[in-house]
Amino acid sequence: MKFLDLAKVYIRSGGGGAGCVSFRREKFIEYGGPDGGDGGRGGDVWAEAVDGLNTLIDFRFQQHFFAKSGQHGMGAQRTGASGDDIVLRVPVGTEILDEDQETVIADLTAPGQRILLARGGNGGFGNLHFKSSTNRAPRHANPGQPGVERTLWLRLKLIADAGLVGLPNAGKSTFLSAVSNARPKIADYPFTTLHPNLGVVGVDGHEFVIADIPGLIEGASEGRGLGDQFLGHVERSRVLLHLVDGTAEDVAADARTILTELAAYSPALAEKPRITALNKIDALDAETLAERRAALEAEIGGPVHLMSGVSREGVTDVLRALWVQIAPSRKPAPEKDSGSWQP
Repeated sequence: MKFLDLAKVYIRSGGGGAGCVSFRREKFIEYGGPDGGDGGRGGDVWAEAVDGLNTLIDFRFQQHFFAKSGQHGMGAQRTGASGDDIVLRVPVGTEILDEDQETVIADLTAPGQRILLARGGNGGFGNLHFKSSTNRAPRHANPGQPGVERTLWLRLKLIADAGLVGLPNAGKSTFLSAVSNARPKIADYPFTTLHPNLGVVGVDGHEFVIADIPGLIEGASEGRGLGDQFLGHVERSRVLLHLVDGTAEDVAADARTILTELAAYSPALAEKPRITALNKIDALDAETLAERRAALEAEIGGPVHLMSGVSREGVTDVLRALWVQIAPSRKPAPEKDSGSWQP
């Protein structure tokens, strides 16, 4: 399934049906009076977050969503049928933006969450509605209200507990494949990962979700490489895992590049809790490893974990460090009622 995290849609709610001008005509009834029914209400356009989706690819092939209009009123006091609603089913984590791509209309972060995007028009009153003591035979009815037409953008931000960041070929995809059942593309050239990947990992009986995004390079905030277009997928994460390639000549400069790009994209993202790990230690001798670990710790001003996604050395310790940051956000499971009566 192709990954798509931004889509433009055109929506229109249904118009209301027109009211009817009608008079009762029956044999032996001289003064039948008005009996025109009201028009039906137009259908609404809704958006709903559903489980089982992690891409907006469905909106690549269908961009127009028009709800049905209500039927016109009819004689014999018959009200027109209301138009059917339309529901846009989107992945959890989808933001709905106005046409300017800046104004956030809704942020659907929970399964089943719904938002009304366009309300259908009300149906018009038939001439029966206008009958009064002074107007016994009204010959006019209201037209239905028109529907609402809008252009909207859907932007998906994957919901993950932890987000992987780093330069291309830092070993993010290898790490994700080592700790989960995700199978991202892995190769020995930059930008192997072209779209985000999700993986469910487990440690000490706990499970959480990790998001792997394409690697960042210097100038990503200005559009270089794949730019920072995928950083939105780690904005919702509780903690970031910053992987640094231990085989690089200057690990401090590599770490500085990523931190600079995070700050340029969003100061809030740069201030998120962050675990830094020196990866690919299986390819380093003890002296080089100690030297590069010290350089990296001096650059970030904090501790550095050592790990290898290939040999899986140190991987469990990194996962435990991530869980320490994620655990406070998890709600404890409700206690089951034993059913016994307590006085």
